[in-house]
Amino acid sequence: MKKVQPSSSLSPHSLNEFEGRILIVTDEPGIIPSFVPALEEYGFIVDIFDDPFTALSNFKNGIYDILIINIRLPKMNGFELYDKMKAIDDKIKICLVTAYEVNYRALRQLFPEPRVECFIQKPIDISTLLMRIKKELCQ
Repeated sequence: MKKVQPSSSLSPHSLNEFEGRILIVTDEPGIIPSFVPALEEYGFIVDIFDDPFTALSNFKNGIYDILIINIRLPKMNGFELYDKMKAIDDKIKICLVTAYEVNYRALRQLFPEPRVECFIQKPIDISTLLMRIKKELCQ
């Protein structure tokens, strides 16, 4: 993986030389997967799973640079999936996707550890998605 240098300008065009691997877990077939061609254009390798258990069984330490996971998934929510994946790879970065406005105070009561800082609210546009990915990977 090439190192992305942090910059004050989070233009998605500054990602042109980046290579990395993204794991997306979503049960909504048309939303995030529609961004795969754009993510691949910026040099990412993207794997998508629609089932959290299948994603977990295919997840290996050191393979992915960032996870993009819907909070609401069938059988297991995004927080639970992230906890299980974090136990496998403690360096993995994550962005959680939600259709709801993020109430950080309520989330901190449910999940007191500051383990997730990247939340992306739907509807998502590719520029926002790329900027959030870059921000997480540069930290």
